[in-house]
Parts: sequence; structure tokens; C-alpha cells
Amino acid sequence: MKRNGYILISMMMLFVSIMSSCKKDFIELNTDPNGTPNALPQQLLAPALVNTLGTNMLRARNFNNELMQVTVDPGDSEGKVFRYDIKRTWADVTWNAWYTQLTNFKDIYTIASKEVTYSKSYMGISLICQAWLYSLLTDTYGDVPYFDSNKGKDGNFTPKFDKQKDIYLDIFKNLEAADTLLNASANVVAGSDPVFNGNALKWRKFGNSLYLRLLLRVSGKADVSADVIAKIKQIVDTNPDAYPIMGSNDDSAVLRWTGSGALTSPFIGGVREQDWRQPGVCEFFVNNLAKWADPRLTTNRWSISSYQGGIQGIPSGYAPGQNIGIKSYFQSTTSTTTLMNDPLMGNIMNYSELQFILAEAAAKGWIAGDAATYYKNGIKAGITFWIPTDATSIDAYLAAADIVWDNAGPLDEKMEMIHVQKYYSMFYTDFEQWFEYRRTGHPVLPKGAGLRNNGIMPARLQYPVYVQSANPDSYKAAVAAQGADEISTQVWWQKQ
Repeated sequence: MKRNGYILISMMMLFVSIMSSCKKDFIELNTDPNGTPNALPQQLLAPALVNTLGTNMLRARNFNNELMQVTVDPGDSEGKVFRYDIKRTWADVTWNAWYTQLTNFKDIYTIASKEVTYSKSYMGISLICQAWLYSLLTDTYGDVPYFDSNKGKDGNFTPKFDKQKDIYLDIFKNLEAADTLLNASANVVAGSDPVFNGNALKWRKFGNSLYLRLLLRVSGKADVSADVIAKIKQIVDTNPDAYPIMGSNDDSAVLRWTGSGALTSPFIGGVREQDWRQPGVCEFFVNNLAKWADPRLTTNRWSISSYQGGIQGIPSGYAPGQNIGIKSYFQSTTSTTTLMNDPLMGNIMNYSELQFILAEAAAKGWIAGDAATYYKNGIKAGITFWIPTDATSIDAYLAAADIVWDNAGPLDEKMEMIHVQKYYSMFYTDFEQWFEYRRTGHPVLPKGAGLRNNGIMPARLQYPVYVQSANPDSYKAAVAAQGADEISTQVWWQKQ
């Protein structure tokens, strides 16, 4: 009886310890900025951007790329993402990192609102970055804390989870406000801004291009589609002067890794070279490029290794027990530019993606532009983003690859043409490939016999386990409203 008592006490102490740790993590997540209470916006912006991109790139590599058949990390162990076998612990890193950086972006807004110099510019930049991170959070998890999030300083450690629809509508309001703030605003301190070197107009163009990305994402929902389509038309056709958008690759939102100090790629030091080479390149990813004779396949910047005299990928979703080894893979070296140290890997949103957004809107008749032209421009920009000196005739390339736009084709065929190309434009761009696949079902991905989750692409990540104990009432309310906390539960914009 005494022994059982000791066991009971030990279990209670362990439970208290775990709960204390969970509560501590949750409080820190809601209160811990990178800077000090007296920091200036120009001191907070670069660290917040660098830390966000570091998380996005590492998770793009080991999560998005595995789901979306860019790479395959072969093996038969549990938790292989390429088989849709998603452990609950996958949820923690992005949740914690994005909410932590939201504290910093919100601090930029608060501090800038009390400043005179550059105040409107930093406020506008802050709203754009908040919109970007909140969109990543809600598109990854569904309903999440939004209106009450990051208020630990005010004593709110248990924020309610807001509905995704309400989050999106408020994101749109903030992007409108950001456009107004940045209109004719002064450039910010160049050294504080590793994305646009202080150029306020380019931030404005990015904000409105992001606006189009997010409008398109919810355009399939009947309860908002009319307003969303009208706004897309206003931005592109009716009043483009009020909503400048990216006009070339030079306007792309990219945090360029210079290799100096904090601007060193997170892959350097964050991933061992032998681990970098462990995932093989997927068949789907390389076979399309080979079929098109695409120059990106053999560019030194991507550095895909050869295998038996060529480039050969691994089939994704293969069944356990097949003993499939690595064939071609992304190489790593510090003596030349590879994906491990490439400045362009800090991509947030590029001009090529925007062109495919416009191509889809034009193909659906929402805007007056020519879908074929947007499609062609998107492919060309996607190639020259990585190979600026490429002089390939885009018309000759499309003809040789047999991917010329067909205006007479059915919409679903056009969507596949757009999205298989958009897939490459969003290479290593956080989870955007996964989000767009969930929205559209394109590009069509082959399905192997070893897939879990009934062979259906995961619709979300589960909430971090510690949230269940640190914020139980809000967690239960979110699950009751959205559905079971499982990877198969669709988020609002996915549901028919």
C-alpha cells in the first residue's frame, strides 16, 4: 500500500512538472519578443524576418518538400512524411516560431505608431508581415488565436481561437490599411530591411501581391466569393494605380542570404552536409523538368546530382519493404552556390507566383487580362528568377516542351497547366505548394501504395499537444467548431 502511495505521489509530481512546463512555454510564447522594451522598429525588423525565414526554410525542406513530392527521405520507420504519416510533434515548431515573431512584428507597429520618423512605413510593413504570418498559421492549422493572440503582456495567456473566415476578413482589412500607410511613405532605414533594402514602394507592391494570393485562396467559398472576385478585379483592372503589384523579378519579396553574420542561410550550420544529401529528389519533381528540357534542372544553383549518367528521382509514397535507395539528390558544397547557401532561398513571394495567380483569375474570367500571356510570363519569370542570364525563347521552350497554352481547353486542364508551373515557382516557399494543392487538387500528384491517411493529402497540422493542457477551454471550443484535431479535418476554405 505504501509503495502504491509513492507511485501516486510520483505521478502527481510528474504531472505538475509537465503542466508547469507547458504553462511556462505558453506564457513565453505570448510575451517574449526578441528585442527590449526600448527597441526601435529598425532594430526589430531584420531579426524578425531572419528568424521567420529560418523556420520556413527548414520546415519547407523536411515537411512541405516531402508532402509535395519535391524530395523523398527513404526508409520504413514510423513518421515518414512522404507517406502522410504525420506525428503530432510536427505541429510545434512552426506554431511556436510564428507566434513568437508575431510578437516582434506587433511591437514594431506599436513602437512605430509613437515615433515620428518612418512611422507610417514601419507600421505598414508590420501589418504586411502580420498578415503573412497569420495566413501561414491559419492555413496550416485552421482556426487559431488571432484577435486575442500575443497579449501575454496584458495578462491574457489563454486566447480564444478565432474562425478562419473571420481571420481572413481581418487580414484583408490590415492589408488595405498597409497599402494606405505605405502610399507615398518615406523609405525606411536600408540596413534594417534585408528584403527590400528600405524601399517602401516595393513593400507596398509585395503587400498587394500577397493580398491577391490570399484573396485567391478563399475565392472558392460561396459566402465570400462575390466580394473576393470583385476585389481581385479592382486591384488588377479597375483601380490598379491604387494597388501597385510586383512588376518584375526585381520586385520579388526575397530575404537574400549574403553569407555575412545574421544573413547566413539557416541551412549553414542548421543542417549537416551528410543530412542535407539524405533526402533523394522525387521522380515527379525531376521528371517534369526533364520532359521540358528545363534549364533549372541542370543549373548549378540547384545542384542535383547525377545517377548512372543522368538524373533519376525516387517514387513518392512507395510501400514499406521495397528497399529503395537514394538516387539523385540536392548536392551541398560551400565552394560554389548551391541551395544550402543560395541568396534566393529566402523567398517569401516572387513575381512568377503572382503571374500564375493572374493567369488563374483571367482563365476564370474574373479579370480582363490574357491568361496565356500571364501563363507565359510566369514560366519565363520562374526560370529567370534562378537563371537571370537565361536567353531561351519562351515560345520555343513552350513548343518544345509541349506545354503551349490552349484557350479552347477545359478549365480543369488550364488549372493543371497553371499549377504544375506554379509548383516550381513556389519551390522552397514555406508551405505554399501544400496550401495550393489543398485548395485546387493541382498539380496532380502520383499516389504510391504506401500512403497513410487513406491516401488523402493531409488537410492541416494538429494543434501542439501542450496547447491542450495550457489553454484547454479555448482548445475544446476550437475542436467543437472546426472538427476533430486530426490531419484529415479540412479547414474552412477547403470545405465545400
